[in-house]
Amino acid sequence: MAVTYMTEEGYNKILTEINYLESVKRPEISAQIAEARDKGDLSENAEYDAAKDAQGILEGKIAQLKNLISNARLIDEARIKTDVVQIMNKVKIKNLQNNVIMTYSLVSNSEANLKENKISVDTPIAKGLIGKKAGDIAEIKVPSGMVKFEILEISI
Repeated sequence: MAVTYMTEEGYNKILTEINYLESVKRPEISAQIAEARDKGDLSENAEYDAAKDAQGILEGKIAQLKNLISNARLIDEARIKTDVVQIMNKVKIKNLQNNVIMTYSLVSNSEANLKENKISVDTPIAKGLIGKKAGDIAEIKVPSGMVKFEILEISI
C-alpha cells in the first residue's frame, strides 16, 4: 500500500476507531456468535451465519485501518506554507463560470469529508489547485467539462 499523509488529528482519530472496534465491537460480535451457537444446529442457524459475516467484515475493517496507520506519515503542520497551494491548506476559490465562492481544506484520502469541506488531494479539483498561488486561475478538468477557478486566498 502507498504511503498516506495525514495530520496528527486524523491519525489519532483512526487509532481511536481501531481501539473502539477491538475493545467494544469485537466482544459484542463474539457474544452474538456464542449466543447463536447455543441455539443448536449451526448448519441451519441464520443468526450464527449473520454474526460470522459481521465478524469477517469487522476484522477486515480493523486490518484495513491498521494497514493505513502502518503506512501513515504525519504532516508537520508547523511547516505548512501559504505561498502556494499544498496539502493541509485551506483554499478559497471562485468558480469563474457561476461566481460561486467555495472554501476547501486539502487533506489526505483518509481524512476527506465533503460535509466538512475537506477534499482529498487526489481529487481533480485539488490536483488542479496544488502549486498555484493566490490570484492564479486554475483550469480544471472535471467530469462535466473544464472549469476555471480563481484562487482568492490560501490559509492554514
